[in-house]
Amino acid sequence: MKQHDAMYIDGSWRPAEGSGTIDVVNPADGRVIGAVPAGSAQDVDAAVRAARAALPAWAATPPEERAARLTALRDQLAARAEEIAETITAELGSPISFSRRVQAGLPIAVTGSYAELAASYPFEEKIANSTVLHEPVGVVGAITPWNYPLHQITNKVAPALAAGCTVVLKPAEDTPLTAQLFAECVDAAGIPAGVFNLVTGLGTVAGQALAEHEGVDLVSFTGSTAVGKKIGAVAGGAVKRVALELGGKSANVILPGADLAKAVGVNVADVMRNTGQSCNALTRMLVHADQYDEAVALTEAAVAEYRPADPASDDSRLGPVVNAGQLDRVRGYISQGIEEGARLVTGGADVPEGIEQGYYVRPTVFADVLPEMAIAQEEIFGPVISILKYQDEEEALKIANGTVYGLAGAVWAADQDTAVAFARRLETGQVDINGGRFNLLAPFGGYKQSGVGRELGPHGLTEYLQTKSLQF
Repeated sequence: MKQHDAMYIDGSWRPAEGSGTIDVVNPADGRVIGAVPAGSAQDVDAAVRAARAALPAWAATPPEERAARLTALRDQLAARAEEIAETITAELGSPISFSRRVQAGLPIAVTGSYAELAASYPFEEKIANSTVLHEPVGVVGAITPWNYPLHQITNKVAPALAAGCTVVLKPAEDTPLTAQLFAECVDAAGIPAGVFNLVTGLGTVAGQALAEHEGVDLVSFTGSTAVGKKIGAVAGGAVKRVALELGGKSANVILPGADLAKAVGVNVADVMRNTGQSCNALTRMLVHADQYDEAVALTEAAVAEYRPADPASDDSRLGPVVNAGQLDRVRGYISQGIEEGARLVTGGADVPEGIEQGYYVRPTVFADVLPEMAIAQEEIFGPVISILKYQDEEEALKIANGTVYGLAGAVWAADQDTAVAFARRLETGQVDINGGRFNLLAPFGGYKQSGVGRELGPHGLTEYLQTKSLQF
């Protein structure tokens, strides 16, 4: 049991105003493995006040000094990487190999990238007879999700601190132990009191109080589109800036002549990672009619390599989903797909064989999926792949762009020029070309209802800056 009874506010750990707690459950077996305080509006207010008090000095700190503190934070995260990975596996259910490589490893790299950017970013520039200043937007309210509990924290906190902003973090209630570890690393890195503050709690209480607080200048939220709309409405009423990274229903478009086996293999691995709990997962596979049956067979064979297992095991490739509610949601969509007439190739809504406890889902593949079906339109957030058929490129483009989302996507073709030409027509924020590698400096964010703003790299830093021009 990891029992926490305090929050990190103004550089010290202090008890919450209320007496409520939030239990943390291991999704692999349903055991309670820890607890954190259920923060109140009063706790949020104390954290925001601390952040506002610390803002002038931190904003005036030279960028190279802010960079040094971020470098120290990166080093602290690296020193505790194994503990972080084990904690994420315990409270989220990510297979431990994935937690080590991505859940713990990627945030270290992201924090390091912002240490470098803080030291090199052009915070001042000359335009004709003007000097243009890029200044911190102020106090940031960061509300993060459970699926990448540390990565989403560093995606917000690192650029905000690099920009000279101060931060109040409200992490997801399913994975708050990771946020507690992050706060300990912040403290050990010597980041001044009040620059970073942590309030654990429910989204409907602490999260709402943070979004509504008049002392917050920008709300950065990652999560569902439904909640993002509510935060946008609150922020709009206060003329407050928002950065929203929301849902996705990304398409993997396999054009004729592409390496079909490779495209399918990458697609399956992409959806199965983190048990399908990735907003940018390629959950729609679009295949030409002439190659459709072959693609379905390849997908079925590839998915068979992913068997639900204890995420703490080194050879586990597919863990549980995060909680009982998510389990019901994913199984509900699988049942709905069958009811709508899609062909169940493998998987299903039943409990996986050999599983007696935990929130496990069968990895599932649907064929003969029509674009208007719920499983092709709505974000399932589980290990479920829908395979759709098209007759020509125009139909493929119509299907790919035919959802309210536009977060990510992929295109495979016989040559790069063909793939790029198609990708340019996609209404989505990031597209992988023939298996293009992840770039942590490239902007990440969505079109349409997938969000507002960008994360990562210099574009992610820009989100936390406002512009002033001096005329001479």
